[in-house]
Amino acid sequence: MNKEKRRLIFERFRDNNPHPTTELEYASPFELLIAVILSAQATDVGVNKATRKLYPVANTPETIYALGVDGLKDYIKSIGLFNSKAENVIKTCRILIDQHNSTIPDHREALEALPGVGRKTANVILNTAFGQPTMAVDTHIFRISNRIGIAPGKNVLDVEKQLLRVTPKEFLIDAHHWLILHGRYVCKARKPQCGSCLIEDLCEYKNKTD
Repeated sequence: MNKEKRRLIFERFRDNNPHPTTELEYASPFELLIAVILSAQATDVGVNKATRKLYPVANTPETIYALGVDGLKDYIKSIGLFNSKAENVIKTCRILIDQHNSTIPDHREALEALPGVGRKTANVILNTAFGQPTMAVDTHIFRISNRIGIAPGKNVLDVEKQLLRVTPKEFLIDAHHWLILHGRYVCKARKPQCGSCLIEDLCEYKNKTD
């Protein structure tokens, strides 16, 4: 895919959705961090249902830590892998209290040192909470980057590096949100909705649907 085509793709995404953001509900970087940890192998809808009950009761490292693992489980037991997630969240809260003055670090190394936080989660926090030009490559972005030809790669890190390299700078802050939403609602895994896709004429996927 050439530079002109990529630029047109992102221009259309921008024109269609000028201010994209995560579908996770949050009111602080800490709330976003916890929501993203909980979202692994779970839907944003499911996470939001849980955090709507949790955050009015506890939405700081101290208050969630005070719940303890078992107390936290009561709020997140509707989410997949809630046992391990509860343990990770409590450990993360302890580290934030002890090492970061209960604030969320704004650099990758410190974020990835938190239990339950991998590269993708760190990228979400860096981009959404701190406005850094990162690419949080999830299954949707990996799939459509290869499918439409915008940034093909053999693994998520390859795709991340490719996207950072080929995405025009003016679109870097919002690009991963546009791509996630496109993969979630239009360029779906089983059957992409090519007939209602705003970039169908620019996409290089060979097996387009009606």
